[in-house]
Amino acid sequence: QVHLVESGGGSVQAGGSLTLSCVASGHIIERSCFAWVRQPPGKEREGVATIDFDGTTNYADSVKARFTIAKDNANNTLYLQMNSLKPEDTAMYYCAYNPTAVCRLRPAYNFWGQGTQVTVSS
Repeated sequence: QVHLVESGGGSVQAGGSLTLSCVASGHIIERSCFAWVRQPPGKEREGVATIDFDGTTNYADSVKARFTIAKDNANNTLYLQMNSLKPEDTAMYYCAYNPTAVCRLRPAYNFWGQGTQVTVSS
């Protein structure tokens, strides 16, 4: 069993910044994948960023150069630093985990957090 708890969401003006956090607990294996996935209102979930066991990252084109994913392996805490936020970034953001070394932006993950809302006003 893996438990994920996100925090850090809120409302921000366009151009602002937010940092999301995700604390993972339970059976976290070494060669595994963490991801941030978001779901805008009325739209399907989309992968935002992934980070694998050796720190390799992948980003959606829409957030590349604006968002940064990072992980503290010692305490299994995941972060998403979001800069230059745009109204189209408004979404529910989820932390996700797969017990596999293969990371994909496609939002097909075994474990999910409850989500944290990010709202960007124009």
